[in-house]
Amino acid sequence: MPTSKTVLVTGSGSGIGRAISQHLSKNDYTLILLGRNKDNLEETRNSLEYPEKHQCVSCDIRFPKDIGEALKKIKISSIYALVANAGIGGENCYLTNDRWHEIIDTNLTGTYNTIQESLPYLKKNQSPFKKIVIIASVLARLGVPGYSAYCASKAGLLGLNRSLAVELAQDKILVNAICPGWVNTEMAHEGLRTFSEALKISKEEAFEQAMNDVPLRKMSEPDEIAQFTSFLISDTQVSITGQTLDINNGAMMP
Repeated sequence: MPTSKTVLVTGSGSGIGRAISQHLSKNDYTLILLGRNKDNLEETRNSLEYPEKHQCVSCDIRFPKDIGEALKKIKISSIYALVANAGIGGENCYLTNDRWHEIIDTNLTGTYNTIQESLPYLKKNQSPFKKIVIIASVLARLGVPGYSAYCASKAGLLGLNRSLAVELAQDKILVNAICPGWVNTEMAHEGLRTFSEALKISKEEAFEQAMNDVPLRKMSEPDEIAQFTSFLISDTQVSITGQTLDINNGAMMP
């Protein structure tokens, strides 16, 4: 059996982050679960293979100092891979309860902060190649009314991905982004509820309308994203870097 490798997964308290953590725990990775809600992180940890081998750390990725102190606290020597999944969704409206800075600061700046604070640990790892996977969104490629902050934050991640892939190639750190479409998570269902309320239709009708733009007319399951992430950080993956990879049931075909 290969030596266990340490992987940091952000936003691992729910949704895609939890699914990624569960999948990786079955493949002999040692996980650091990072998020804001300690109870949710513990719930994820208790759902993993051999919960006792994994650690939870609570912090707010908007603040670099918090991330740095959190990583020091758990006393790790190096990280093999980072899965930068943490993010928030929802609408924003200029000047009226505007969430622009909250969303940009979490999704884009928070991801940048996490990667930068993790780099010393990635560079210390002795694996031939180290990995960073950024979870973006199909809305990095599409526009949605009322979601300017979310779309901008996710589009920004794709530029960050390309720049870091070039910058970190000399350190043998491969950087890639995944753009999921509709995924069966609470965030997606909250989006459907907002959509249904705005149009004054049922959630079921909102789902049917949303699927009109999806050729396969379905959501993906979180474990599909998890399995693809697992491949991107695997030892067999040594040539893909700087790429944006789409899992969206045909909703976007670049």
